[in-house]
Amino acid sequence: MTGDLTWQRAEPVEFTGTRGGESSLTWGQQAFWRLTRWLDDGDPYFNLPWTLPVYGRRDLGAVLLALRRLVERHETLRTTYEEIPGGPVQRVAREGRFTVEVFEAGEARPLVVARELSAELAAKGFDYATELPFRCAVVTRDGRPRAVAFALTHLAVDGWSLNILATDWRSLLAGDELPVPAWQPLDQAAFEREGAGAARGERAFRHWRAVLGRVPRSLFDFPGETPEEQRFVRVGMESAAVAAAAEVLAERWSVSTASVLTTASAVLLATLTGHREVAMQLIVANRHGSQIEAMVGAVVQDGLFVLDLPEGTFADAVRAGHGQALTTYRHAQYDPLGMMALREEVGRERGGAIDLSAYFNDTRTIGHWPDLPGVEPAGDPAAIAALTEQTRTFFVGAWPKVDATAFFATGPATNTCQLYLLTDTARLPRSTAYALLRGLETLLVGSVAGEVPLDEVAERCGITPIERPGDWVMTGPDWSGPSEAGPSSPLAGAESF
Repeated sequence: MTGDLTWQRAEPVEFTGTRGGESSLTWGQQAFWRLTRWLDDGDPYFNLPWTLPVYGRRDLGAVLLALRRLVERHETLRTTYEEIPGGPVQRVAREGRFTVEVFEAGEARPLVVARELSAELAAKGFDYATELPFRCAVVTRDGRPRAVAFALTHLAVDGWSLNILATDWRSLLAGDELPVPAWQPLDQAAFEREGAGAARGERAFRHWRAVLGRVPRSLFDFPGETPEEQRFVRVGMESAAVAAAAEVLAERWSVSTASVLTTASAVLLATLTGHREVAMQLIVANRHGSQIEAMVGAVVQDGLFVLDLPEGTFADAVRAGHGQALTTYRHAQYDPLGMMALREEVGRERGGAIDLSAYFNDTRTIGHWPDLPGVEPAGDPAAIAALTEQTRTFFVGAWPKVDATAFFATGPATNTCQLYLLTDTARLPRSTAYALLRGLETLLVGSVAGEVPLDEVAERCGITPIERPGDWVMTGPDWSGPSEAGPSSPLAGAESF
């Protein structure tokens, strides 16, 4: 336990919701359930640390009441998960109890120590069958509640859900009466089993089958090398220049900043690996429609983004990538188990497994950076280029196993572009990860000043394309050699990266 906190007591909280029940998992829950089954029991990889401030001068009773009402309001916070002979099920408890630990912060800043406490709470895996999918603790200062620390499992919530919970929290603390949520995961599971929901899943299958039949079986079809001891490393970059350039380019080309960043990542991977067609998985929020938009639960799934590099410039690629991203979003709701079977079937037809271990995840809640320092004159290429002097890159961490050969992700900062890249060092060493991040900055900043031909990206961005041995040949979209280069692992869709 963090040294700045003093444990005070444990407070039991009884809850009674309006409904309980059992059903199959939603597609979003299934996506994360499959990932948790691949990990060792008790692995906390998919746990989320989270903190909330206590607004106003509320006493402990008011805070505990708000927590109770939050749990009663959202069924996902009262749900356990278990594998039974017929498949995994979710069970919503209508009533029960949870425990809130109370800690005194002393002279420390409550929100700071609450963040440390939330990380400690999230460091232990959940027993999904018996434990509610959250843990929480209240941090006080001079006896008055100042912050709440949470640990939640991704089976219960995604990033969008946290925004809903945060809004509800402020209202519940104020004593407001909120309307009962009209749509919960039990309703979503029923919707997906039949009718319009099932039809949407079938459309996604048809789209994925058509695309998987033609894309490279793997972007990373080249010989590997000796990995680092912790095979999967994550590095980061904070670049105001990337943010400023992305905003200028998005407006200039009538696309989103997400499309600029996604396409830049795809172009750099294509340049590195020697492919003209890139298949990546995008982490898709799937919040289209008023019902699911307001639901607290796991809805995120992987979408299939495919970019055929045009002959021309980076601008041409981004315009094509923007259209492809919209197609990706339309086909990202489906039965994950059925999709696994589909991928295996297509792999058998094509003579090898389909490796989709390149990812992009835009975790931002808004599509721009409102607190970005101003550039004068606005959009000036030289002023944006000067921002690169402030750019910093850094090492984040390492893991023994993760699914991803290359996983790009943005961060939540609003005053700079936080961009992260996790790589499998058996394919892409740490030095390559740093080169790809810096290369993305160079590509965007250079595009503000003028058109960047795609055939000049390697030289301009400092990317050294992979050289395959002479006995490797390209047949259709795939490279092959004496030994097949396969995907890194069976785990997919690690949203938390």
